[in-house]
Amino acid sequence: MHGLKVRYTWFVMALTLVIGAGYCNKAAGSEKEPAALTSAISADPAFALVYKGDFAGAQKALDEQIKSGSAPTELTELSKVLGEYKTLQAKRDIARRANYESQLKELAKYRNPAAYNIKDANGAKDPNGIKDINDVNDPNGLFGALMVVVKAHEVADANQKKELLANPFVQEVINKSVARCGKYEKQGNWLEALVGCYGKLKMLYEDNKAYADYVETLTDKELVKLSLTDSPCENRDLRYKGVDKEMFVRTVKGLDLNYVAILNYIDMANKAVKRAQLLAEVVRTVPELQKQFIGAMDQAKFEAWSHGLDEINSQVASSPLGITKDKFLSIFDQIIELNKNTINVPQEVLIVHLSEASLAALDPYTNLIWPQQIEEFKKNMTNEFSGIGVEITKAEGPLKIASLLPDTPAYTSGLDAGDEIVAVNGTSTKDMPIGCAVKMITGPANTKVNLTIRRKGEQKTTEFVIKRGKILVPTVRGWQRQGDGEWNYMIDEEASIGYIHVTSFSEKTDTDFDAVLGKLETNGLKGLIIDLRYNPGGYLETAIKMVDKFVSEGLIVRTQPRFGWATYASAKKEGTHPDYPIAILINEGSASASEIMAGALKDPMHKRAILVGTRTYGKGSVQTIGAAGEGAQLKYTMAYYHLPSGQRVEGRSEMEKLNRKDWGVGPDVNVELTNEELKKLIDYQRDNDVLVKAGHKNGEEGLKKHGAKEMLEADPQLAIADLVLKSKLIETKLVAKSK
Repeated sequence: MHGLKVRYTWFVMALTLVIGAGYCNKAAGSEKEPAALTSAISADPAFALVYKGDFAGAQKALDEQIKSGSAPTELTELSKVLGEYKTLQAKRDIARRANYESQLKELAKYRNPAAYNIKDANGAKDPNGIKDINDVNDPNGLFGALMVVVKAHEVADANQKKELLANPFVQEVINKSVARCGKYEKQGNWLEALVGCYGKLKMLYEDNKAYADYVETLTDKELVKLSLTDSPCENRDLRYKGVDKEMFVRTVKGLDLNYVAILNYIDMANKAVKRAQLLAEVVRTVPELQKQFIGAMDQAKFEAWSHGLDEINSQVASSPLGITKDKFLSIFDQIIELNKNTINVPQEVLIVHLSEASLAALDPYTNLIWPQQIEEFKKNMTNEFSGIGVEITKAEGPLKIASLLPDTPAYTSGLDAGDEIVAVNGTSTKDMPIGCAVKMITGPANTKVNLTIRRKGEQKTTEFVIKRGKILVPTVRGWQRQGDGEWNYMIDEEASIGYIHVTSFSEKTDTDFDAVLGKLETNGLKGLIIDLRYNPGGYLETAIKMVDKFVSEGLIVRTQPRFGWATYASAKKEGTHPDYPIAILINEGSASASEIMAGALKDPMHKRAILVGTRTYGKGSVQTIGAAGEGAQLKYTMAYYHLPSGQRVEGRSEMEKLNRKDWGVGPDVNVELTNEELKKLIDYQRDNDVLVKAGHKNGEEGLKKHGAKEMLEADPQLAIADLVLKSKLIETKLVAKSK
């Protein structure tokens, strides 16, 4: 994240960190199956079915064995675990059905809002009542109805989904939403069109490529618009300061030699031309930008720009066998020259957009780090920065402090969790993007920042002047933060099952992780849950070290560049932790180094962990850093990585082009969460993560902390991982008894 830890939201997930620079070059080790494999052999078929997520099959196998009279007494313990799973799933199914019925009732209100809106004694409408989908002045009714459709669709079964989308009122809502968003697009309000309509349609029609492509186009337009708009902490001139065309030229020449695959210059040229067209469209559509960049409307300039781009497109299309590096750079120059003679957008702006678009044709992870982005990039990589030590959020609207970090300036400053940050250095935060707030609060060590704070339940504000210091954001957490800032790591005291949440892989993560393991093992750890959900990755070397803690020999990962020898990282016996069972939680936000750790420990060569959750993000590649001219750097994909048994972790972007969904690393036990479950889980995690000011006791002023039982009930993925490990422990006891 940004150096100041920002609370993640679930609308956009895609922070990707480098995992490739300078990892260890161990020689490939023996591929002999380790001794740990013997403990992975199921003593009973029921156990093997549990580890595949087939709990119903496990129950059937267990029933048959009990019926035959050959079941050992330990299997009654497994029967209890399976019963717990059945109860859990029954509760989830009841909640799903109730949620679906609730959404249908809510949708009915939008059909006839007048019947549900209660008026007061004076006949005035309730301002918070159901809005009319036909109100041309208020889109909340229409988009509110569409959101209800999305919520109902998410918890519906296959037949219910068909019935829902075929419903005449639902079709009316969809058609009117599309019409309303068309008006937004003409006004340059692409974010409103994306959030109000097309993002929801993409969720309703998952396999409709047209909607997916249109969401991408709207997203690109909005990003272009934001990149051209001044913010309270950064204007356009500062944003593009130091940009030079030679940085991109040097980048292309470097990638031509070192990129993981042969460059497709036709795709790169097409993306660049499309971005040039979007850039002009955005400037032309948004009056403020048009005035800022090119002054009064000049239809002839736009027509000349559009005609020139069409000619360049024709050049690309007339080269079906491909174009060379030099031809591509020539096209780049042609677009820059065309801009000078037509719409004359500042050259630095055009260079950045053409560069970013053409590199995006390669993969999502290869990009230029422009001079003004270098400092932020370093923060993201190291998790170190100079600031005050607060986590901030805008989840409820106003900018608030979500939690403090221990041993930081904020912790003893008098600031507290829940405080609203009204202004930073006198600048109001009301319409301030959260990223901008991060930049304004952070700064060089020993400098000061002034925060205007409003306490909960108070109208007055108080000024806090805080001296910034060096901050290291911890990447290893437990399931509940205690009053002294320490974490509780034992999630199941009765079964002695621990829980470690790894948020990213920094240089210190493996050391901190090892320290927690030592404490847990001292306290009798018997099973471990490692949470890698929404972990975007980090340093490859760190991930390798963490896998090495649980594997005594054999290959961990192989990285294969386009040219040259593959690099192997292998495990060593020294420092290997005991062979207790491990479950790893993964989801679509687990990327990069997370996929290496999860994939290697799951791999058939090691069989060291069982993965629970959903398929990972699917990065599948290693990036490294190179110079791109004075003040700029290039982050580029230099290799693909392969797991111990040889299979490559397929990249999401490549698989989507082939209409495949087998990217990343799949779970052994698939557990999908509904949005309602996810929201509850996030709320509980947020409550348990909060650290208040020094001397403020947890539990005061409405602070909530949730116990282990509550967390397991709120998080089905965690609960099922716990059940899987309980099954493993029962099996281990059964195997030991049979020897």
